[in-house]
Amino acid sequence: MRILLVEDEKPLSAAIVKMLEQEHFALDAAYTGPDGLDCVLSGIYDAIVLDVMLPGMDGFAVLRALRQQGVSTPVLMLTARGGVQDRVQGLNLGADYLPAQAL
Repeated sequence: MRILLVEDEKPLSAAIVKMLEQEHFALDAAYTGPDGLDCVLSGIYDAIVLDVMLPGMDGFAVLRALRQQGVSTPVLMLTARGGVQDRVQGLNLGADYLPAQAL
């Protein structure tokens, strides 16, 4: 399984990459919304872990753009923002959630 992690906090990104690689997942990382969107549009990913607060384009905008282009790849939102409205927005766009404190 090939996963794309889109997370701008490089220490957190490195920790997640290391953890998932130890579980034998193939992983790539992107650090901005636009870079993450470009990577996903390559069509090579089986799953996406997507931060909400990203430079250049937030995770909701990335997810909205993916869904508008017909990309149905599963997306797991990773965020420190735990508000109900944020969760509902992501769920309505077709994502699941993983609170950052769960890591």
